[in-house]
Amino acid sequence: MNWDPVSLVNLVLCIIIVILGFVGYAKRKDKVPLFIAIAFGFFGLSHLATILSLGLTTVLIIIRILAYLAVVYALYCFIEK
Repeated sequence: MNWDPVSLVNLVLCIIIVILGFVGYAKRKDKVPLFIAIAFGFFGLSHLATILSLGLTTVLIIIRILAYLAVVYALYCFIEK
């Protein structure tokens, strides 16, 4: 295991954002916080994989691309309102 403090802090913050995103979606039924929560869930998975030293470079790149695409989609939904 690689207990990198930066990755650990990022993971904790991702967990907080995921929780807030799901709460925001539950309260307002707005897709934007839901997709932000999904994006940060993906980012959190990549941070967890880094902490656990899984060495899945290609998989981490794909996970992070999916996370960024979820943020792009959330912003697109926000702009189109």
